[in-house]
Amino acid sequence: MINHVRGENIEVTPALREYVEKKMAKLERYFDEGVEAKANVNLKYYNDQESKIEVTIPMPQLVLRAEEHHADMYAAIDLVMDKLERQIRKHKTKVNRKLREQQADAKLFVTPTIGEAADKKESEEDIQVVRTKSFDLKPMDSEEAILQMDMLGHNFFVFTNAETNRTNVVYRRKDGKYGLIEPR
Repeated sequence: MINHVRGENIEVTPALREYVEKKMAKLERYFDEGVEAKANVNLKYYNDQESKIEVTIPMPQLVLRAEEHHADMYAAIDLVMDKLERQIRKHKTKVNRKLREQQADAKLFVTPTIGEAADKKESEEDIQVVRTKSFDLKPMDSEEAILQMDMLGHNFFVFTNAETNRTNVVYRRKDGKYGLIEPR
């Protein structure tokens, strides 16, 4: 796995880089040999004595992403690696099954071993659609969509952008600000 480690308001020391690379190397066991994964690791340090790590692993047809905040950067690295490992275990059977349906021999993750049979059963049970909603998308701008989202008390809102006539999503970020998702 190729790692791109960069720091914001923090110097990425050789010890810190080595620690990140050591932890990322543990994730390689989940990937099939033919899959070339690049991990983008962003380390941040805030004035209020808080550190943050963001890891993004873009792959064909899948993006793994996790972030974690902690006072200790090394603890944040451990926590974010645990999150990524859980994501991979949860998605590997689903992703491999879908890819096998699309392409007979394509795989991203290694097939589960006997010890991981419980993970496979657990991940298949976790993914269930329990409710479906249908509604008309009203053309509006992003500000009106944010107001609608807040009035409904939701964390996201799907709408048709009045300017582009395309489906967009506004969402509330963890920092309390808002984000907009637009299709390409």
